[in-house]
Amino acid sequence: MLRSKFFSKKVTIEGITFDSKKEGNYYLKLKELEKEGKIKDLELQKEYVLQDKFKLGGKTRRQITYKSDFTYVSVEDNKLHVVDIKSPYTAKDKVYRLKKKLFEYKYGIELEEII
Repeated sequence: MLRSKFFSKKVTIEGITFDSKKEGNYYLKLKELEKEGKIKDLELQKEYVLQDKFKLGGKTRRQITYKSDFTYVSVEDNKLHVVDIKSPYTAKDKVYRLKKKLFEYKYGIELEEII
């Protein structure tokens, strides 16, 4: 079985490889909610631009992006949910924390963490 850099075990479900068993299990939960008609528009690995690319001193700086694990809309209140599955270790990662703040500021959506 494949391992990620944070020692979680990758798992494949319905032909989709997830970074951890926790992420795979959450996917199955969301698929069930989608089947029951409680959520809609389920997307995996949706990418959000946090800062566009730009030039400075003749050098191009790459854009900064954040990729969510899951996004979906709850049918009851039509609210967009952006979800990231984290271990207690990865939730403390400095780059992740910074991207989370930038995401919430730019999009006005609270990033939901499943730890």
